[in-house]
Amino acid sequence: MFKALCTILLLLPLGLYADMNLNVPFLEEAPKIDGDLAEWKDLAHNDGLWDMRRIAESSFYTLDRGARNRLTDHGDEPHLSEDLSARYYIAWDDKNLYFGAEVHDNVNDLEDPVSVEDFDGHVLYDSRWYFKDAICWFMEGPRDAANEQFGQGDNAFCFTASPEHTPKNAWWRHGAPKQNYIEEPIPAPSVDYSVKMNPWGKSKGDFILEARVDLASTFGQSDPRWQAPQVGDEYSMEIVHTDPDGGSYGGHFMIYGNGDDDITWGRMILVGPREAIGRLTE
Repeated sequence: MFKALCTILLLLPLGLYADMNLNVPFLEEAPKIDGDLAEWKDLAHNDGLWDMRRIAESSFYTLDRGARNRLTDHGDEPHLSEDLSARYYIAWDDKNLYFGAEVHDNVNDLEDPVSVEDFDGHVLYDSRWYFKDAICWFMEGPRDAANEQFGQGDNAFCFTASPEHTPKNAWWRHGAPKQNYIEEPIPAPSVDYSVKMNPWGKSKGDFILEARVDLASTFGQSDPRWQAPQVGDEYSMEIVHTDPDGGSYGGHFMIYGNGDDDITWGRMILVGPREAIGRLTE
């Protein structure tokens, strides 16, 4: 999945790629980014709770039979359902994408297994969000039919499970015309985010993430073809949720996709506002 870890992608028939549509609603009012999703989560795209059992039944898991999409057993892990589960939310407005997650995790791990002193320097040290508890939304915009690995139009917005606002906790991997795998913090004017740890008082590993990312200064830089969003526009999306649990690399959820090749990512369609799901009145 990651340049340093998973550079080999399986050659799969085109018909197996991106076999899902993800309808992402428009938000009529911009939410306050404070780690409380209540004001917009019922108006966003959310398809329920994800855990390893559900992922194992999905089409994107069977593409590689779990070779990439797995959690790692370090010898003292709980049952898979107790190790990691999460709900993910996404919405948009005229200027921004909004991301949210409600995460149940048994361990909060933000320690890179390699120290700065021992690091060999082949990538930026602070870019190694994938060795920490983190959630990363991999996206292409505009969507195209080309096989690309973090080339023009590809973006990944990555947030570690830490309440601290530092550049290394909000990372941006992206392409640009004739460039691949550009690694840098999300520019401060382009992002706002909040992480609440242990929000339900049950586990120090639990957290809620809420984030806003400006579209023009990110997608517009990655691809000059990008235009301001409109209903009906198509993007691509994959979610990667890393969970090291104290090991050298603890594995991850990989949802809606199967690697760095953006043609494997789910088709994300921008749709109009959604009414919150309610109960019938008597």
